[in-house]
Amino acid sequence: MKYLNIAITVVFLLINAEGSRAQDLDPRAYARIPVNVTVVVAGFGYSNGGIVTDATLPVGDLQARIGSPSLGAVRSFSLLGRTAQVSAFLPYAWGEVTGTINGEPQSTTRSGFSDMRLRFSWLLLGAPAATPAEIIGAPRKTILGMSLSITAPTGEYFPDKMINLGASRLAFKPELAISQPFGKRWLIDFYAGLWLFTDNNAYYPGTSVRSQEPLGSFQGHISYNIQPLMWVALDMTYYTGGKSTVDDVQMDDRQSNSRIGATMVLPVKKLHSIKFAYSTGAIIRSGADFTTFSVGWQSTFLGKQGKN
Repeated sequence: MKYLNIAITVVFLLINAEGSRAQDLDPRAYARIPVNVTVVVAGFGYSNGGIVTDATLPVGDLQARIGSPSLGAVRSFSLLGRTAQVSAFLPYAWGEVTGTINGEPQSTTRSGFSDMRLRFSWLLLGAPAATPAEIIGAPRKTILGMSLSITAPTGEYFPDKMINLGASRLAFKPELAISQPFGKRWLIDFYAGLWLFTDNNAYYPGTSVRSQEPLGSFQGHISYNIQPLMWVALDMTYYTGGKSTVDDVQMDDRQSNSRIGATMVLPVKKLHSIKFAYSTGAIIRSGADFTTFSVGWQSTFLGKQGKN
């Protein structure tokens, strides 16, 4: 059971945002939107697949099924005359992991809140703060943006248990992005970020210290506007690094993985939309080789639209 617990720990660390958010595929994350707008998002994701572990371990046929509903909000505003956003998301997760230890079948389940995800973004070039009417009449331009993502240790965590949904530490990701329109309908996005982690000083069995090296994260997206509020995108991400150490003992868990996927947004009336997303592992060196489906309902609320 010891080795299965180690593998399961990897899976549930991937549920929370402790650097596994490098797996996220988020097209148009730096799109220009009007200021003084609030977007409320309710979503659900489902992941299933295998887990790649050290081949020398007596662990086999590791499979996981994970469901994760979430609720969040995004608020746009003007910062020094440029468009900025803040967002917060609180995910919940439940899942089951099965596998064999020396040929004997084993399984376990967990459920609870995961770590909260916070994000601040600022469009430095190509997106001055504007009202909806001003954006509709403006030409599309190259956008240069930056952001800071944070995962806060709000998830369920018990120091005396190896399997937890929270990471019991902070994680930060500064990121730079460029968004380049082509013609009236095409858009190409590229993001480059770096996850940085504080230590978990209460790692199993509660007296160990777990640290992790920085994890590089890169995303690319090509999207196409079918209608003004309806679009589709092809997505890919690559993340590398992130080797961990427990009590000064280095783990063989350095990541060098890539994922591909697709996203579609459909408008529902004027201020609501549904977002569908699919992704799967392309090259997985270690960790979870998951196929993920998600759906989200987005409702937009326009605040007072005065001059900026």
